Amino acid sequence: MKHPSHYARQHIIVLGMAKSGSAVAKVFHALGASVTVNDMKDRGLCPEADELSALGISVLCGGHPDDLVHEGVALVVKNPGIPYTAPPIVRALELGIEVVTEVEVAYHVCPAPMIGITGSNGKTTTTTWIGRMLDRAGLRPIVAGNIGRALTDAAIEADEDNWMVVELSSFQLKGTDAFRPRIACLLNLAETHLDYHGTMDDYIASKAKLFANQTAEDTAVLNWDDAVCRSLVPGLQARLLPFSARETLTRGVYLDPPLKPGEALGERRIVYAEGTGAVREILRTQDLGIPGTFNAENALAAAAVAIAAGAPLTAIAEELSAFRGVEHRLEFVAKVDGVTFYNNSKATNATATISAVESLDQPIVLIAGGLDRGSDYAELLPVFERRVKALVALGETRGKLLGVARQAGIRFTDSVDTGEDAAAILDAAVRRAAAFAEPGDIVLLSPACASWDMFASYEERGSIFKKSVHSL
Repeated sequence: MKHPSHYARQHIIVLGMAKSGSAVAKVFHALGASVTVNDMKDRGLCPEADELSALGISVLCGGHPDDLVHEGVALVVKNPGIPYTAPPIVRALELGIEVVTEVEVAYHVCPAPMIGITGSNGKTTTTTWIGRMLDRAGLRPIVAGNIGRALTDAAIEADEDNWMVVELSSFQLKGTDAFRPRIACLLNLAETHLDYHGTMDDYIASKAKLFANQTAEDTAVLNWDDAVCRSLVPGLQARLLPFSARETLTRGVYLDPPLKPGEALGERRIVYAEGTGAVREILRTQDLGIPGTFNAENALAAAAVAIAAGAPLTAIAEELSAFRGVEHRLEFVAKVDGVTFYNNSKATNATATISAVESLDQPIVLIAGGLDRGSDYAELLPVFERRVKALVALGETRGKLLGVARQAGIRFTDSVDTGEDAAAILDAAVRRAAAFAEPGDIVLLSPACASWDMFASYEERGSIFKKSVHSL
C-alpha cells in the first residue's frame, strides 16, 4: 500500500474493530479518507463503535453486508485473525483491491525505526526483554503490536528518537507489503496455525515477510540452530547477526560452550563475537533472571537485537539478570506442601510444551490439552518418556494426549471432563495433578494447545489455573 495520506477522499474498509481497527480507522479519517468499519459482533459488544460514529466514521456491526466491498473501495485493512476465506476478503481480492493488516499502516505513519520480533514460540518474552534492555540503555523504546498496545496508536505518538519494538504474528505479517523493520528478529519456526495458513509453506512465507524489504542498512537476527530459519539466509539483503545455543559463531551471540543434544543448560557464558576475532562475555547463564534452556535462547536473541540497536553490553547484562519473565510463560505460582506449581498457559503448541518440560529438572506432573487443530502430538512422545511422571488431560485433545501418554508408559494419567464449566474443569485438573504429585515434584500447566475450546484466551486459562493453585 501507499502512505495513508494517498487515500484522502477515497473509500477505506476496516474489517474488525477492537483497538487496532479503531486506531487504523482514526488515522485514515484524520487524513481525509471515507472510512467504513465493519465487525461481525453486535454493536453492544463493540465498545469503540460510539466513539468512531461520533467522529463521523461509518460503523456497521452484526455481520458483513453483501455490498460492503465493491469496485469503489481503494483499500481493505483487516484484523489479523480474520481468515482470507472470509467473504469480504475473497471479494476484495477478486476485485484486485489490496488487503493489508494494521502493521502495514503503522509502518507508513511511524517516524521511529522499528524492531520486528516474530517466531512460533518466545515472542512475548523476547519482545518484553528487548524493550527493557533498550529502556535501561536510554534508547526510548515503545513496545507494541501483538503484545498488547495497538501498533498504529503507538506509531502516531512516536518520534525519530524512539525505537518501536513490535511483537508480530504470522497473521499480521501475511498482510504486509512495504513493511521494513530496521532490525528483524526470527526466533524459531514450528508447525502451528495451520488451520489459518493451510500449509506450512504459507506459514513460513508469512514469517519470512519480516525480512522481505530489508536492505544492507538493516539487521536480520535469526536462530542459527533452527534449520528453517537458517534456510532463509540466502535470501537476506540485511546484515546477518545470528544467535545460537549449539554452535560457536564467528559473529553473533551464542552460548559458550555450546549445548550438545539433550544436554542441560548448566553453567555457561552468553558471549558476543564481534566478527573481528574478539569475543566478549555478556553474562553467565546461572545469573539469568528466568530459568530454562528456551529462556536462555530468548536471552541470546534479545541480546543480539539490543546490540544491533546500539545498547551497551553492560545494560544488556543488567537486564538479563533483572528480568523475571512475563505472566503465563513458565511463571512460578506457588509451592504447596513441597510441590512447585508453574503456569505456562502460553504454550499453545507442542514445541512450547517440550521446551518448558525440558527446562525443568524435577519430576513433572503435566496438565495439558485444549483446542484440537488436527495434530496427533506424536512429537511429545520422547519428552513424555523421559520427563513426565503423570499427565492430567483436558479439552478437545485429551484423548490424543492420553494416547501418547500410554505409548510413553506414563503410569499415572487422568482425563478431566466433568461436564461443568471451564473453570470447574481446570480446577478439578489442578486438584487431580496435586494428588499425583509428591514433595519435590512440579505441577506444570503447559497445554500444547490453544485455549479456545474452553477459554476466551490463554490468559484466562492461566489466571484460572493460578486461582485454583492458590485455593489448594
